Amino acid sequence: MKKLKIAFLGGGINSAVGQVHRIAVEMDKKFELVAGCFSKNEKINLQTAKIYDIDIKRCYNSLEELIKYEKNNIDAISILTPIPNHKNEIIKCLDNNIKVICEKAIALSVEEASEIKKALKRNNGFLAVIYNYTGYPMLRELKHMIKNNKLGKINQIHIEMPQESFIKLNKNPQDWRLKDYILPTIYLDLASHIHNIIYFLIEEKPLEIIAINNNFGNFNVIDNTIAIINYTGNVVSNIWFSKSAIGHRNGLKVRVYGEKGSATWYQMKPENLYFCDNTGNKFIIDRESPNAIISKKKRYNRFKAGHPIGFIEAFANYYCDIYDSILHNQLNEYVFGIEEAIEGLKLLTAMNKSSKNKKWENIQ
Repeated sequence: MKKLKIAFLGGGINSAVGQVHRIAVEMDKKFELVAGCFSKNEKINLQTAKIYDIDIKRCYNSLEELIKYEKNNIDAISILTPIPNHKNEIIKCLDNNIKVICEKAIALSVEEASEIKKALKRNNGFLAVIYNYTGYPMLRELKHMIKNNKLGKINQIHIEMPQESFIKLNKNPQDWRLKDYILPTIYLDLASHIHNIIYFLIEEKPLEIIAINNNFGNFNVIDNTIAIINYTGNVVSNIWFSKSAIGHRNGLKVRVYGEKGSATWYQMKPENLYFCDNTGNKFIIDRESPNAIISKKKRYNRFKAGHPIGFIEAFANYYCDIYDSILHNQLNEYVFGIEEAIEGLKLLTAMNKSSKNKKWENIQ
């Protein structure tokens, strides 16, 4: 198996997810982290290179330096910087014919994402957007069940993602998260995941939305949103995401209802998928259940069921799919790109407009 050489932009030891990406990208030995510009802070940048076991000569002070010296030595770059920086960084890499992996959200607005799409087209480039939650085996199991009509025609999908980081005492979020841009930052941070999970599971398009934004926490930003969304296929969705819900570290919960059955998945108990059918049966599916199909695959069983796998492994699963997508220069069924990102930003734009106008808004 050929290892792909990857560089990081961002993801230093002081970042929220740098260590997670470093572990995930190398977990299955498909990528090798060989270079990076990990932080604008020179000291942290060098410390990160040492901790990540990167040759100091391949630790750079800017993206421009990284591109200049490494563009012919790497197979891809993973962009892990704050969202406001993404557009310019992605376009710069694409214009230098570097394959790009980028943390969600890809941009601050539909307009920025459209500029990225133009850069992709003119360079015949590659862009994969990271949505790590869809790397969980049991969410992939649920996708397979829905696709194979185990729940019947889907009519409802409800997702909540409550957290407490903006209301809990002694919490110090990153500075860029404490400002709302064209869209509230919580949309880009949390709602982008929710849109992705819904599309991942049911592959329906959002049509119209009504939403309400709130500020309940310690910072002067939107930190709580509730919305109802109508989708193609006559599917309705109720979503709630928050950073001011005391008691929730990350209470991501997915509930899907169809004509034949329903399923619930809760991120704090990620190994279990709770299924009910219209005869009254209720049971739990895990990786060792006889009726499990996808989650039984060897790639998801680094160790046997009964020994929980979680967040970092989900990241690693997603990186494995990105690896395959790079080799084939085409996104596979588990990896998302610019089209889904733009659709998500259109949804978020309508969501914000609805909250301001206090009425239903079409998603255009």
